[in-house]
Amino acid sequence: SLGSLEFSKQLLTHAKVAVAPGVGYGEKGEGYVRLAFVENEHRIRQAARNIKRYFTSLGIQGNDSIAAE
Repeated sequence: SLGSLEFSKQLLTHAKVAVAPGVGYGEKGEGYVRLAFVENEHRIRQAARNIKRYFTSLGIQGNDSIAAE
């Protein structure tokens, strides 16, 4: 319900992870975000952990395989 732009802002602010809001790719992109895996594996895992922590703080439980070490 946040929209892709606001959701992207939330991830940047609270999880310190930048994603591209889907709305930037046209009307049908709304409701999605775009991820680019351009960092090394360590940084990608760190980003996944940060997102998982943020979701957990919101009461959203996910798959335990996210950011598995």
